[in-house]
Amino acid sequence: MTVTPEKTNDLYPSRGATEVSTPRQDPVVWSEPGAPGPIGGQDLASLERDGFLAIDQLITPDEVATYRAELDRLVADPGIRADERSIIEPQSQEIRSVFEIHKISEVFANLVRDERVVGRARQILGSDVYVHQSRINVKPGFGASGFYWHSDFETWHAEDGLPNMRAVSVSIALTENFDTNGGLMIMPGSHLTFLGCAGATPKDNYKKSLQMQDAGTPSNEALTGFAEKHGIKLFTGKAGSATWFDCNCMHGSGDNITPFPRSNVFIVFNSVENEAVEPFAAPVRRPDFIGARDFTPVR
Repeated sequence: MTVTPEKTNDLYPSRGATEVSTPRQDPVVWSEPGAPGPIGGQDLASLERDGFLAIDQLITPDEVATYRAELDRLVADPGIRADERSIIEPQSQEIRSVFEIHKISEVFANLVRDERVVGRARQILGSDVYVHQSRINVKPGFGASGFYWHSDFETWHAEDGLPNMRAVSVSIALTENFDTNGGLMIMPGSHLTFLGCAGATPKDNYKKSLQMQDAGTPSNEALTGFAEKHGIKLFTGKAGSATWFDCNCMHGSGDNITPFPRSNVFIVFNSVENEAVEPFAAPVRRPDFIGARDFTPVR
C-alpha cells in the first residue's frame, strides 16, 4: 500500500491572486532566556524587537584582508565565472554574486565554522544549524544595481520550502559600507508581519530573480504602509563589521553609483529542526546551491 506523505501546513500563504498580510507565527529568538552564547541579553532583546543586530567588528582587519584576497581570487577565476553559481551583472557583465562559497572555498568554509559566526546563529535559532545559502556579493562602483524591497523568507518559503521563520542571515562587510554606496536597508519591526505577495511563481524564476526581483515583490502600497509604520534603517560600517537580521525582515539596497565598491559575505543559517520541504508556492525547487538540501549541521 502506498502511503501519501502528510502535507506540511502552510502558515504563511503567498503567491496567490492577492497580497495577504499574516502576523508572525514563530518566535524571533528561539533559545531559552539566559541560554549561554556570545550575544548578550540586551542585544537579543533588540534583535527580537527590531529584527536585526549590528556588530561593529565581527572579524579583525587581518582577517578582512584574507577574505578580500579570496574574494578577489574567486572573481578573477574564469572557471568561477563560467560556473552556474556565479551571477553576472546585466549591464557591466561583471560578477555580482558567487553562491555556495562555503563549498567552493575552504577559506570561506572556515568563516562559516567560526564560533563568532555559527555560535551566534545557534544562539538565535536555539538549535544546531546548517547553511541554507552562502554567497559573496560584489557591488563594484559606477553602476552596480541594487536589489528591490523583499522578505527573504517569502522566497525561501514559497520557492525553497522552509516551513517556519527559523532562519537568520549575517552580512559581513569586506569593504567599508558608506551611506552612499548601495548599503543594506531594513524596515525595523517589519519581521513581525509576513507579507504574502501576489502572482504565481514562473518556472525557473530564480534565473531572473537573482539579477532583478520580480515574483515575490511587494506592492508599492504595501511597502508604503510598512515604511510609514516602521521607518527605514540604513546600515553603514567599517570592513569587518556585520549585520545579523531575521529571515522575514523587509529589506533592500540601492544602486552603487559611487567609485567605492561594496563587497560582503552573506551566510544564511537555518535550524536543523526547520528542514526544507517541497516549495509552498512554486512548481519546482530552486537549485541546491541557492536553497540547500544538505541539512548537515555546521561543525
